[in-house]
Amino acid sequence: MKKLLCGVVCLFPFLMFAQSPFDGTWKTNMAESKLSQKPYIFSVNNGMYDCETCVPKINVKADGQDQSVTGQTYDTISVQAADANSIHIITKKAGKPSGDSTRKVSADGKMLTIAGTSYPADGSQPYKSEVKFMRAAAGPAGSHATSGSWRIQNINEDTAGLTTMWKVSGDEVSMSTPTGESWQAKFGGEEQPVKGTYANETVSVKKLGANEMEVTYKRDGKLYIVNKLTVSADGKKITEMSDAKWLGRVSTYIDEKQ
Repeated sequence: MKKLLCGVVCLFPFLMFAQSPFDGTWKTNMAESKLSQKPYIFSVNNGMYDCETCVPKINVKADGQDQSVTGQTYDTISVQAADANSIHIITKKAGKPSGDSTRKVSADGKMLTIAGTSYPADGSQPYKSEVKFMRAAAGPAGSHATSGSWRIQNINEDTAGLTTMWKVSGDEVSMSTPTGESWQAKFGGEEQPVKGTYANETVSVKKLGANEMEVTYKRDGKLYIVNKLTVSADGKKITEMSDAKWLGRVSTYIDEKQ
């Protein structure tokens, strides 16, 4: 009896503090992920930049000067044609750059590459990305070569932009990234603020099972993104189905444990 009791008591602490399958550092494998194929539509035409699929839509002068916008994670944007095949875009928040990118179309007009630098809200190290698109439709007659409808093909991004750290302790979930974004929330609890972003966001989490949870983000009080995360049976991958409600895009990301 004593041996049995000792075995049960000795095991109890390990049961109490068993590690969650979500715990650890994860990196998104973009080659294995499936991105929404809903087209992105924008144009530079008659001295104006129009982003049809931005939410809210953007319509500003493309003169290289800071133009005010509302409803975005930035409050100004400057757009300028660098040459016949490329444009340069800088976004700022409170006067400081939040993003700097160049959009360049291939000689045959079929591919678009966006090479950019992101500047985290908390002052963390900037990180770079390169996104490639395939043309889905031409832009307005006479518009800049980068104009049109584009479907995303692949993303290459610095490790910092692809890495997420998760920790589940009891009913509390913590998320953080090398780019300064972080939050803590309880399963089934109230919405909590998301730190380290340019937007006014909150988050709430729901436990769906031992290896599943749902993370819901709101921006300015409106439903923004709902992510369903499932850890594989071997604990090596997270499949993250991301439903971007505000854009009407659904993508599936594969995160691998580091």
